[in-house]
Amino acid sequence: MAGKPKPAPMPAQKQDHQPGRERLMQPRPDYAPKFPGAGRLKGKVALITGGDSGIGRAVAVAMAREGARIGIVYLDEHKDANDTRDLVAREGGQSILLSGDVGDEAFCEAAVEATVEQFGRLDILVNNAGEQHETANVRDIDAIQIERTFRTNVYSMFFMVKHALRHMPKGGSIINTTSITAYQGHKTLIDYAATKGAIVALTRSLSEALMSDGVRVNAVAPGPIWTPLIPASFEPEHVAKHGSSAPMQRPGQPNEVAPCYVFLASDDASYISGQVLHPNGGNVVGS
Repeated sequence: MAGKPKPAPMPAQKQDHQPGRERLMQPRPDYAPKFPGAGRLKGKVALITGGDSGIGRAVAVAMAREGARIGIVYLDEHKDANDTRDLVAREGGQSILLSGDVGDEAFCEAAVEATVEQFGRLDILVNNAGEQHETANVRDIDAIQIERTFRTNVYSMFFMVKHALRHMPKGGSIINTTSITAYQGHKTLIDYAATKGAIVALTRSLSEALMSDGVRVNAVAPGPIWTPLIPASFEPEHVAKHGSSAPMQRPGQPNEVAPCYVFLASDDASYISGQVLHPNGGNVVGS
């Protein structure tokens, strides 16, 4: 019997700006939720960093379908952010766009306060913004790159959590985006993988620290997902092979990851904290 056909590779492509533009990708990532909403987040307010595209866009749309109002934090991808706002509106949801650098604590505080001012509350924080820089030789990773990667990927989570907790009620949920690289490493994304390992430890520690406040803290560790960060990080020949090493032999789509965030934000996960979900195409990793 013939084996299952191998998935077709993605077209080779390259973007020169981090964290990338979704509207420039071919094919576009699939953000659309696969199922009707069930009101699991009705009345809730979610603040999502990196919410303009990729996984963040899919999470914003999925949470809107479940009844949440959304604060969309992004750097400077204004057209992508406007598209995401329109997609949230199509789900009958409301959103606010918040442009700035999550590595700046003052901006993080302002984003939290603007969301609360707009919607009157904050129940869900999704720390999803991130950047990565492929470096073939570890000797070429300089202090500037290390500082920038940690500031965007890790410092931002401390800043957002610190200010969100002023408003987050019992039953609140914090969800951090880590990565399969935290468990498997990556020889050309060493500083990025280090930040993702730090996020796992941060998630577990925050879970312990915030248990008495009634706030759950979990994480999602995606494998190779088709997002703007991929063509913005790698050379075209690498992009064309993205996801081929996963057991499913293809990259995942953002809408295959977003349900993890919806689940962890909802009362369906009321007995889950300090955990990491692994939508990674079949890779078995240590917990």
